[in-house]
Amino acid sequence: MIEREPYSWRQDPAVPRFPDDRPVIIFDGLCVLCSGWARFILRHDRAKRFRLLPAQSPTGRALYIHYGLDPEDYETNILLADGIAWFRSESVIRTALGLGFPWSLAAALRLLPFAWRERLYGLLARNRFRLFGRRDACMVPAPGQEDRFLT
Repeated sequence: MIEREPYSWRQDPAVPRFPDDRPVIIFDGLCVLCSGWARFILRHDRAKRFRLLPAQSPTGRALYIHYGLDPEDYETNILLADGIAWFRSESVIRTALGLGFPWSLAAALRLLPFAWRERLYGLLARNRFRLFGRRDACMVPAPGQEDRFLT
């Protein structure tokens, strides 16, 4: 992963323009676990704070490349919030914080040493298809949720 300046994607001609005025979660739309996480966010984000972007979309792919990630092997979701990209366990914790109580209790995971959190996240990410399965097609928004998704 490459650390970048805030809102660096705006200066990258390879990244299509997209609305970044609210947090954006880039997720693997073919992964059952990741799509479940996206549905969880849609269900519990009552303020409609987060937008979702499948990693398989042109913008999602461009952002993976922008951050030096493999655009074919989505071992992390990315949270873009206030111009900063958050990856792996920190992405999940910050997203949970944004959902409010009781989900914000996930911040207690920060009590674990960072290396442990990342190791656990990596173990789950590497085995997610074997444990949860793979979808045949990317998750698409349900009627009425189109404004929550980017492409």
